[in-house]
Parts: sequence; C-alpha cells; structure tokens
Amino acid sequence: MEYEFTHFDASLAAAAGEDADLRRELKGAFLDSATQLIDLLGRARCDGNWHAAATRLRDLAASFHASELLDLARTAEKSAPGEPTIVTKLRNFLAEFEANPAI
Repeated sequence: MEYEFTHFDASLAAAAGEDADLRRELKGAFLDSATQLIDLLGRARCDGNWHAAATRLRDLAASFHASELLDLARTAEKSAPGEPTIVTKLRNFLAEFEANPAI
C-alpha cells in the first residue's frame, strides 16, 4: 500500500517554513515518537496498554495532520491487543515514511 504524505508535508511547511533544520528536527521528533508508540503496540498484551499506546499514536498523528497514520491508529484503538495485522500495517507505514526523501 502506498501512502500519501501531503497533509503531513503541509503541516511541516507551515510550522518550519523554509528552515530545513527545523523541518528535519520536527520530522525526526515525529518519527521517534511514532516508532516508540508502534513498538509499544507490538508489545502490548493487555487492553489498557494497547489502548493507551493507540490513543497516543492517534493524538500524535492528529497533531501532525498525518491522515493515513491517524486512520491506522483509529483502527488500532478498535482492535484487540496484539492484533498482528494492524501492527504490521503500522510498521509498513513507518518504513515507507522513513524511505520517503520528499518529506
């Protein structure tokens, strides 16, 4: 599945303007947070931990206008703890995000 990052890119542009260093820093902060939260989802085995990580991921995605990640996080919120399908989709999203030099 190919993801579009146009809303995320527009959010970075609005926040950082032409400052490439700030743009890189914001993207890095987003990526670090998303990576940690997806890792937590992958390790969560109880409803409370799963829901907390999914909610935080949803909030992170919303704050950066990352609409594709937001949809995946909402799906995770409704899924059973440890649901491998959604964790795989989230990891694929991250891999594609990291590989996209345009952002």
